[in-house]
Amino acid sequence: MTEIIDNSKQFVNKFLKRGFLQAIPFWIASIVTGVVAVGYAMMFAKAEELHLYINGIKDWSIFIITPLCFLLAWWIVKKWAPNAKGSGIPQVMAAIELATPKTTSRIDKLLSLRIVIVKIVSSLIMVAGGAAIGREGPTIQIAGSIFYAINRLTPASWPKLSRQSFILTGAAAGLAAAFNTPLGGLVFAMEELAKVHIRFFRTALFSAVIIAGLTAQAIAGPYLYIGYPVVSNLKFIVFFGVALTAILAGFGGALMSRLILYLLSIRSKIKSNLKNILFVTGAGLLMATIAYFINADVMGSGKDIMTKVLFTSSKYEEWHTVVLRIVGPAISFSSGGAGGVFAPALAAGASIGAYLSGLFELAGANANILILGGMVGFLTGLTRSPFTSAILVLEMTDRHSVIFHLLLAAMMAQVAALIIDKRSLYDHLKKQYMQPEEIPAVNHDKKPGST
Repeated sequence: MTEIIDNSKQFVNKFLKRGFLQAIPFWIASIVTGVVAVGYAMMFAKAEELHLYINGIKDWSIFIITPLCFLLAWWIVKKWAPNAKGSGIPQVMAAIELATPKTTSRIDKLLSLRIVIVKIVSSLIMVAGGAAIGREGPTIQIAGSIFYAINRLTPASWPKLSRQSFILTGAAAGLAAAFNTPLGGLVFAMEELAKVHIRFFRTALFSAVIIAGLTAQAIAGPYLYIGYPVVSNLKFIVFFGVALTAILAGFGGALMSRLILYLLSIRSKIKSNLKNILFVTGAGLLMATIAYFINADVMGSGKDIMTKVLFTSSKYEEWHTVVLRIVGPAISFSSGGAGGVFAPALAAGASIGAYLSGLFELAGANANILILGGMVGFLTGLTRSPFTSAILVLEMTDRHSVIFHLLLAAMMAQVAALIIDKRSLYDHLKKQYMQPEEIPAVNHDKKPGST
């Protein structure tokens, strides 16, 4: 009996020691991710302020600054890290599926410390030039690269989880740190990225998201990405307004995805450097022309639009703002620089909700819930991740009383978007980063305890 107890103690101690050693690399990567994510967010905000400052001095300067920034951002990516272009989420998705020992060299091209640097520099130049991009997708690729690098640096003798688990956990931690939305990071990992059963690395996933989020909060404070919009005393009939807004926003998200893919297909046929330079310069000039002669709202991440319609009495947007918030990110994304579409998608959805609020003459909380529903719906239409979209907006606003409104918006948008396209933007883009015949088969019954 004593021998059995001793053996049990040894087994438990060995199990705990192994678990602790496995967790250390995740903890280190999570802390680094939190620090980098906050630093990147601060620099991104300063770059947006720089654009507004320059534009405020001489508004015609965008005809020079915007094309130059688009061109420089594209050239940096092309020269130093071609796979740092765009959002970064498709690259992470491809890396997760390619996470086997035989494909290490290919993952190195999708996730690396060089990509971290190029991603940050290129996206900052883009936003300084007025591009309609966000930092959230890039933060996910940055976090995935940090986790992958630490996994590579961990000695082979060290007990560790699979490379696939590391990359997936890094992506979740990156989203959690970017938006200060830990639940959103977890749901995103499970809904959009997970190719193995979550139970195999759930402890690592939860701890990484928590540590990255707490690190970000320790530096930036317990902030909300959007704030606390008023959503009390809603009329029951507003559910129908949310449903309609979500349907239109779902269509809008899917249409923006199709527009981006169309522009990228045109771009893929351009082979010469001169024609690429002309395309990128033309994209910058087009953005500047729209901003100067039609509406400056076409530029930037769109967070100012969300803030205005949710927290001021100016709750309504014109129809052309809706169109421009779809066209602007598509032009920016196809230019070849680094930059994501999460925040621009939320802004486009907010403009749809604001337009319908004006159409139905809604005000206050009833207008706000349509705006939030539009944000959830548009992001769902683009990403096809309804639960992630609903949870992200819920955590960004801390408005748990409207969770059913947001879930309704997510579900209605998902159905609407399927009419236009069966697959998400990220799913389409992922194909260019991996050859279908080399995608490894995924065994859901095998524990990913090794690479």
